[in-house]
Amino acid sequence: MADDKVLAAQRWANATYSGVAGYVRCAEDGITGWGTMNALTMGLQHELGISPVVASFGPTTLSRLEALGPLHVSWAQNANIARILKHALFCKGYWGGNYDTGEIEPATGDAVDEMKSHMGLPTDTTVQARIFKCILNLDAYVRTPGGSDAVRQVQQWLNGHYWLKDAYVVGPCDGHYSRDVQKALMIALQYEIGVPVPNGNFGDGTKTGLRSNPVGQGDSGVIPRLFSAACVFNSPLPGGSTAGFTDTYDAELAAWVREFQDFSLLERGEGDYGTWCQLLVSMGDASRPVTGSDTRFEITPARARWLTDRNYEVVGRYLYDPPGSTLDKEIKPGELDTIFAAGLKVFPIFQANARTLGDFTTTQGYEHGALAHDLAREYGFNWGTVIYFAVDYDATQAEIDSAIVPYFQGVATALKQRGGRYRLGVYGSRNVCANVTERAGAKYSFVSGMSWGFSGNLGYPLPANWAFNQIQEIAVTNGTDTFDLDRDAVSGRDRASASVNQPAAQYDGFIAAIEDLYGLAVQYGKGDPDQLVMEFVRHDAYGGPDWVYLIGNLDKDFIAYAEARGMTVPKQFVDPFTGAHLGAEHLLATANGVLVHPPEENRRGVNGGDVAGWGGDLITLYADWRDALGTYPDGRDFVNAKMANPDAQTTFGQSDFIEDVDGYLIAQACRSRDIVTAIREHYESGGGARRFTSFWNSRFTGNADDAGFAASNILTTSESPVDVARTGLLLLRGTVVQPAMLPYSELERFWLGFLDVLRSRVNGES
Repeated sequence: MADDKVLAAQRWANATYSGVAGYVRCAEDGITGWGTMNALTMGLQHELGISPVVASFGPTTLSRLEALGPLHVSWAQNANIARILKHALFCKGYWGGNYDTGEIEPATGDAVDEMKSHMGLPTDTTVQARIFKCILNLDAYVRTPGGSDAVRQVQQWLNGHYWLKDAYVVGPCDGHYSRDVQKALMIALQYEIGVPVPNGNFGDGTKTGLRSNPVGQGDSGVIPRLFSAACVFNSPLPGGSTAGFTDTYDAELAAWVREFQDFSLLERGEGDYGTWCQLLVSMGDASRPVTGSDTRFEITPARARWLTDRNYEVVGRYLYDPPGSTLDKEIKPGELDTIFAAGLKVFPIFQANARTLGDFTTTQGYEHGALAHDLAREYGFNWGTVIYFAVDYDATQAEIDSAIVPYFQGVATALKQRGGRYRLGVYGSRNVCANVTERAGAKYSFVSGMSWGFSGNLGYPLPANWAFNQIQEIAVTNGTDTFDLDRDAVSGRDRASASVNQPAAQYDGFIAAIEDLYGLAVQYGKGDPDQLVMEFVRHDAYGGPDWVYLIGNLDKDFIAYAEARGMTVPKQFVDPFTGAHLGAEHLLATANGVLVHPPEENRRGVNGGDVAGWGGDLITLYADWRDALGTYPDGRDFVNAKMANPDAQTTFGQSDFIEDVDGYLIAQACRSRDIVTAIREHYESGGGARRFTSFWNSRFTGNADDAGFAASNILTTSESPVDVARTGLLLLRGTVVQPAMLPYSELERFWLGFLDVLRSRVNGES
């Protein structure tokens, strides 16, 4: 919002300094920004005798200002410097007195003290040179939206203790962990551990100092306080745990550290060297033992033996080498057999250049998703395999917003429209991985942690869904053979592929696994066994809506209990009625949603259970239609042509429809019998032969008006959680035009198509 006093500062700076060599005019719009602060900085340089002036507060400006000594109340040696100070204070959000007068007033001193207090500095109404520099930047010294009070407390403490140190740069106090804040912590730590020339870099001197300064329970002082600061910056952990800022390594901090070590796959202990490294830089201790790797080189039998002899268990390999490449990095014929024969697992990577901003558009993402799907199928990768699509450069937040996220939305659409056989994964910096996970639905992250200097790795915590963290590149010499290898920490979230061309389980294998799982749920002795079975199967469910938001939290203790006993459920099985391959995860996630959120009595209302099933797929089908408007301007024509058509590429395919319907019916049956019986009756006693008729009669009372109202409601209701889930699903696809924005007659054509397809299936069962 424009402000008259900011406008006055802009006009004054332009009028006073426009004739000065190097001066760049700022916009006269009344809005504080770098243009305004740079204009005032250049004005200050002119008053200090610097020529030509530049839009940067560098060492020369600082030294000239220091030569004047601290500015104080009644200082009037240079009227324009006093005016610049007061203009800048106001642009910064502090009232510094009458900026028409050419001296520093008591109000100026009060404003400076207010800002110093916000910064965590001692107050004395004087303006030191480095404080003047802070006044002329855009750092915030009050908590800004999304900021943390705990992070702000650390920022203030760091400023208060190190602001007079030569290497330390006073930082923001906005409550946000950032690259500058991370560097400030590193410099402070370097001062305390005796690094001769602190510079914020994670070099050998810092590593030596950290090895000499472990911290443990009962320790107190400045180094434990800096350790706790690093813990604050890495909070919260995925489970929500946060560390407190303290000068004592107490039991509470020790508990947080153990949880952090478990999340980061470190050996449990106290504040040792490895934990220090993991808190401070994205690769952590690059020399630590790991079980994962990736490489562009073919894994030959000799290389496979080299890996297994050194306890490697998994290797990442590339599906594709783009035209013109000389790297020859794609998986070679017979290579997967070699990998599996050695007892290794593999995870697939897709990279088509991916080194500049121009490599990322929505269209390219869609094309790459389709190509990766086809290549993965040719190699025989099994259903549910995660493919990691690369961002192999330091993408800024602006680039992530404008290109990277849309690219991954295109990839996700292509994978889902081809039946959801493969899951979306992302390779890149911590910030890239976090954004793509949240905004494009990536299942797992492969973090480029060894690029610790990337802006996207500094000031960002390890993503909650990290599967692999690339920490070190090594050159391997194995006899006469040489090849490069990246060493990767492995979280275990992505189990990687131990085989290819695995057929879908027959139904009897699926029900046998469900029976075993149900037995474990009963043995577990806590909670509803039916719901525990559904939660176990859905806990690995892909993409789509946020199951936790729609359905509720998982019993993670039961999942761990079942997995510790070797429990697995086939990810897909063959429908005994149609021969379609059904996804167990989506099926039982749908059932779980309906079990938790029963349908409304009049069947017209919609809820989270609907979004977990047919409603969520209808929403993504709407996004498909918006992408295909040029070919299908009429929504009814589009739905009739694409929905549940096994020959069409759509996010609402034949298997999706069956999973939605069967999941609904199984959940309803579980209200009067256990899940094993419900599934057996559905698939063995003929229930599946009339699945669509049963769904039509149960969910919509066999009434077209009820069905139409519910379909319209799922697309337009403003009530949570449906509205929130719909918005999130469409954002994942980059769909701007929400259904409610369309004329009713146009949207009606779309949901009428849904009724057409559903009733055609019902009629087909008659």
